Amino acid sequence: MNELQGKGRINEVRQCAPCLCYQAVQTFINETWLERYGEEIPEQLLTFLWSSIVSIFTIGGLIGASVGGTLAIRFGRKGTLLFNNSFALLAALLMGMSYYASAFELLILGRFLSGVNAGVGICVQPLYLGEIAPRALRGAMAMGTSIFITGGILTGQVMGLTELLGKEDYWPLLLSTTCIPALLQLLILPWFPESPRYLLIDRGDDSACNLALKQLHGGENYHGEREDMERERASATGVKPLKPWELFADKNLRWPLFTIITISIAQQLNGINAIYFYAEYVFAEAGIPFEKIPYATVGTGACECLTALTCGLLIDSLGRRVLIIGGYLLMSLWCICFTITLTFQTYSSWMPYLSMACVFAFILSFGLGPGGVTNILITELFTQTARPAAYMIGGSVNWLSFFFIGMVFPFIVNGLQQYCFLVFLVVCCLVATFIFFVVPETKNKTFLEIQSEFLRRKRTKLTATKGSDPLLSTSL
Repeated sequence: MNELQGKGRINEVRQCAPCLCYQAVQTFINETWLERYGEEIPEQLLTFLWSSIVSIFTIGGLIGASVGGTLAIRFGRKGTLLFNNSFALLAALLMGMSYYASAFELLILGRFLSGVNAGVGICVQPLYLGEIAPRALRGAMAMGTSIFITGGILTGQVMGLTELLGKEDYWPLLLSTTCIPALLQLLILPWFPESPRYLLIDRGDDSACNLALKQLHGGENYHGEREDMERERASATGVKPLKPWELFADKNLRWPLFTIITISIAQQLNGINAIYFYAEYVFAEAGIPFEKIPYATVGTGACECLTALTCGLLIDSLGRRVLIIGGYLLMSLWCICFTITLTFQTYSSWMPYLSMACVFAFILSFGLGPGGVTNILITELFTQTARPAAYMIGGSVNWLSFFFIGMVFPFIVNGLQQYCFLVFLVVCCLVATFIFFVVPETKNKTFLEIQSEFLRRKRTKLTATKGSDPLLSTSL
């Protein structure tokens, strides 16, 4: 009985909590249909169109991630990021004009292009940051991707408040604000150099590489980075950038490839989406008025942004393994606690407050480890010729997992209710165990040293001998 009451309460909260953009867009679709055909749109078709608007973003992201690595090889990391802004600008224009043109099709197309922009950006931006960063600061700089993603989520939550652009009439303007980051990048990024590794290893342009290194590291402090690049170039002599399917064929890259596939899947299937699903219900049960719940939701966004900043400060001192393993273990703990508090939600007046604490603790643990470290590992586990293809695979798997959890999660919640977190508990424990036994520490190591560590572990398992010298080159 308590479970049925809890389920009904969740539905009540989600219906009563402000969802102005959702309501406004559906009203717009209905009015457009009525204007075109003289009758109201069928409810099932309205639901289908709304679902298309939501899910088309994921399809666009998958396509963007699938081509991002190829674009990064052809046009360079910086060139691809600049070109990618065209998708964001066109998407903002289409979504903003959809209302005035009375064409919800433009909204669907705009969402698709916005997804392509996100897919390419999430693939190429950490690739660029990881390649231009000094070895000692590579983790902190690569965390910039997670910091700005969480900052963007927080900004969107704030701008969606009714005091700003959350009013029903403002939804076209709210969706059009996606052009602001694109315009800022078009103004700022041209002043930064192309990736020196790309210039030297992929293009063979020594002079351009030296200029880029001097601009990034100073006129006298770039020689150490240049030496690392020269060793990596020597190991890749005569080898063209690999295609995604060629990574699967290379036996030396199978464990790094299996690692990024595993952590990319886990980033979506670890329960973070379930936490956000239950957040509104938990806040309401804690006594927060319905109209104030969006402000509590902003608090979750601020929490995740804060932990991304904290992770950026700690990652080059504590290392990647400590943060990502610790993050998954803490998330496992909060899955247990959250299941218990949700089960006994109505037994005590203070239980909802424990549930609310679990929400923030889970988000903190996610941001401190898996949310930030995953993209960095994709950069560090591969050398220059394999890295773009690795990002294509990792990004595609991530978007597919995002689509999968979006499709399956409602059925999991309906079937298991609060016990769905036991599923995520298993996922978090398995991934933490896998990383502990398989993934080496990458802090302050060159890309060749990291790959050699994988090869040494593989050779140790195959030969069962000790004392072997570490490999300094690969089959590349």
